[in-house]
Amino acid sequence: MIRKPFNMQIFYISPATTRQLRFRISVAVFLTVLMASALVVLSEEQPKGKWSIPAAEAQKKSPVAANESSLAAGQKIYSKTCATCHGKTGDADGPAVIELNIHPAKLSDPQVAKESDGALFWKITTGKKPMPAYGKRISETDRWNLVNYVRTLSKR
Repeated sequence: MIRKPFNMQIFYISPATTRQLRFRISVAVFLTVLMASALVVLSEEQPKGKWSIPAAEAQKKSPVAANESSLAAGQKIYSKTCATCHGKTGDADGPAVIELNIHPAKLSDPQVAKESDGALFWKITTGKKPMPAYGKRISETDRWNLVNYVRTLSKR
């Protein structure tokens, strides 16, 4: 069997094609760097300090009355979802505080009780690192039940 010589013309790329290829690679690298930078910026921890609550949200009133069933429902959710960080009585002494080296709000502080219903609801809904957002995890009614229960922590 006789072999034919290898044809180099198959792999020839014209200068115009080379320029197009370099341009496309440059665009792909640029977009990759741009997306990576955006991810880094978005994933950075929010600055510590006060929450920035939209005025319209802060003015909301709870549509759920703070009755016995609402407080019981709020306490159940709090025990399951919040006490790990905020502590059983809202003193910011839950078991995760030491383990995760976090400093959650002291919900037993009377200043928390002075916050509007809407402000507390918004904080629970949107979260702020390291606290997760519960807007998609807890129903709206249960978040209002939680607001009602959190208000009782400063009275204990």
